[in-house]
This record gives sequence, C-alpha cells and structure tokens, in this order.
Amino acid sequence: MINLNNIYGLYKQSRNASWQCLIDYHVDRLPVQITRIVRLAGIRLVENGKVLKLAPHESGRSIYDGKRWAIIYDEEDTPQRCRFTIAHDLGHIFLGHSTKGVYSAEEETAANVFASRLLAPACVLWALEIHSAHEIKELCDISFTAASIRAERMKVLYARNKFLTSDLERQVYEQFLPFISEQKSKFP
Repeated sequence: MINLNNIYGLYKQSRNASWQCLIDYHVDRLPVQITRIVRLAGIRLVENGKVLKLAPHESGRSIYDGKRWAIIYDEEDTPQRCRFTIAHDLGHIFLGHSTKGVYSAEEETAANVFASRLLAPACVLWALEIHSAHEIKELCDISFTAASIRAERMKVLYARNKFLTSDLERQVYEQFLPFISEQKSKFP
C-alpha cells in the first residue's frame, strides 16, 4: 500500500531543499544559473565520456569519488535539457541520495521535484502571473516538456492560492523581489 504521508514528506523535503538552495546560493533572478551553483558548491561538471560514459538511456549522473562530487551530463542534449539534468543531479546530491549514482524511483521523483522547483520557483511564477508552459519555458529556460509539467502543477497551486505560506518560500520571494519588479515594469 502506498503511504501518502511518506510521498508528501518526500515532496516537501525536495521542495524545501530547492528553496534552501536558492537562498544559500543567493539566486535572485531567472533563469537560474545552474552551473554557477554547481561551481560554488565545489561539484565538478563533466561532459559525457570525459570521465564516464553514460548509458544510452541516461542524460546525466551524479557520482562521488570519495573526495568530490561530479555531475556527468550529455552535452549533446539541448541546453534546456542539460540545465534540467544538472539540476536533477544536483538534487540527488543535496538531498543526500546514494553516493553510488544508482537511485530508487522515489529518489528519482524527489530529484525531479527539486530540479523543477529550483529552475521554476512557484512564488516567482505566481508574482509574475505566469500561467502557460510557453511563458515558463521562456522565462526559466527549460524544455517545453518540463515547462508543461510545471504549468500543470502551477494550475493546482493557483487554484489553492497557498503561496508564501512557508518561511523558506517567503525568503525566496523576498530575494527575487527586485527581479520581479524589474520584470513587471517591462509589461505594465
């Protein structure tokens, strides 16, 4: 039987970790400079084949060599796909998943939640009144697929109108306020 409390707990942990990452690395505008976060975190970013060859079904992998984390990504993917892959594997690292690079279905889901919330934070999308996948794709520089999934989740969040209920989310929102003001001034 599926434990819904456990699923929500994993979601909340991933969401909160993405907010904490935005706060800790002083991210205050979109699109998020994911490679900057990786660099500041002391994680090596490596193109496919330079250290390890990814399997045909893999877009990326995070590995730990006993001293330092590395994220391997397929540079032949689109830049938007690469950004999501790097954010996803950053999620594995920041969420404390296995150092072996092999993850459970729950860990993969958690890393996806982390990546989507990191690259397209709901409170910023809400403040800018962003609704469509196309708008999310353009503003956040993510793939249309990732933007479509995020847009579907945003529909639920807009319907519930539960923004800025967490201290962490409020901190993210406040950190992004200059960017939000700047963006709103472009489209009065």
